[in-house]
Amino acid sequence: MTTPRIAFVGAGSTVFAKNLLGDILSFPELAGADIRLFDINQQRLDVTEQVAHRVAQAVGAKPTVINTTDRDRALDGADFVINMIQVGGYEPATVTDFEVPKSFGLEQTIADTLGIGGIMRGLRTIPVLAAMSRDMERLCPDTLHLNYVNPMCMNIWGLARLSPRIKTVGLCHSVQHTAKELADDLGIPVEEIDYLCAGINHMAFYLKFEHQGQDLYPRLLEIAEQNKAPDWNRVRYEMLRRLGYFVTESSEHFSEYTPYFIKRDRPDLIEKFNVPLDEYPRRCVNQIGGWEELRTKLADPKEALEVEQSVEYGSLIVHSVVTGQPRVIYGNVMNSPTLPSGEAGHGKLISNLPDECCVEVPCLVDKQGIQPTRIGKLPPQLAALMQTNINVQALTVEAVVTGNREHIYHAAMLDPHTAAELDLDQIWALTDKLLEWHGDFIPAALQAAD
Repeated sequence: MTTPRIAFVGAGSTVFAKNLLGDILSFPELAGADIRLFDINQQRLDVTEQVAHRVAQAVGAKPTVINTTDRDRALDGADFVINMIQVGGYEPATVTDFEVPKSFGLEQTIADTLGIGGIMRGLRTIPVLAAMSRDMERLCPDTLHLNYVNPMCMNIWGLARLSPRIKTVGLCHSVQHTAKELADDLGIPVEEIDYLCAGINHMAFYLKFEHQGQDLYPRLLEIAEQNKAPDWNRVRYEMLRRLGYFVTESSEHFSEYTPYFIKRDRPDLIEKFNVPLDEYPRRCVNQIGGWEELRTKLADPKEALEVEQSVEYGSLIVHSVVTGQPRVIYGNVMNSPTLPSGEAGHGKLISNLPDECCVEVPCLVDKQGIQPTRIGKLPPQLAALMQTNINVQALTVEAVVTGNREHIYHAAMLDPHTAAELDLDQIWALTDKLLEWHGDFIPAALQAAD
């Protein structure tokens, strides 16, 4: 593969695309890549194309860059597809995911992974990804699909059911970000930390966290016991005290994956653990502002465009597959993976999680692609907590795959946070209202009855 063909799907996510483009084009072996930018929003797409050329100029690369609203053109013959779409956008979808539950007294923080908001996001996203994956089967069957789209586990699981032929890995940055945060808390350069992490996306735990052979968990537990955790990270340090292991995703995320921290009749808990309600809408507004600022900056040809290396795995995967340089990344894959031949693999990656679920584990990457690591058995308290989230994922995927609308209600009633706040009648009524408001964003079989 001398000139990799890389399709960016949802390239209107300009700031994120800029980071990935900078990472990819900084590698000499990828500097001449064939870049295809696809989005349904031509205005945002045009801005991203400008960014691509400015990034290339900044790093001394000479890629071929096209922008297109024709998905077939972007996917045709692509060696890699990097997916970063958001079905429904901030408005109306994200606003609906927050405001309708709030009218029932159900508060959320992020609502893109689990909870009633995560369920709705999965219902509107999985079918779009599946249709796209079927296009890949037709146009680029040997591609490697790098999915950054949430809800990660539901999406990867749904694709495994609906379009298993395409090789897909889900990518997140929570493992590497959290390792840096913990290293900072301990005053140790993150490059010197040796860790092993496994679980499900946004609920993986560090099974090992060491410095020069020394276990760092006693020091982390000391921070928790002495209430020295950073204000923004109190939830995770509290769960470290209770479980004995540190989770990868942020405290604001984790607060809504469990029933312990967000309670409408316990404002003291919100204050004690510093839980930022409605955090994701605030981030969306800031991201929209960041896009406008970037567009303004691009209008001035004299304005320098800074290009810094990010911690995202996407460019490392592309580089390793193209060059054969081996690397270890953390990827989201099915727990019982298939071999390149399509045959079943040998055993589960995590033995005490279900066969058919999506797990996050270390993966070797080289010319052979993504090769997940078998972890074995997780500590039982961690596997049990993950199972509460897997239940919701499984039922949401089942609703999409089978068209059985009843499973949406089942997913909502088993969601830890939703079930802790609402009774069954409220859960049914809330689900009805959300399905009605989502309309054509979800498959016709799952839409609210007339």
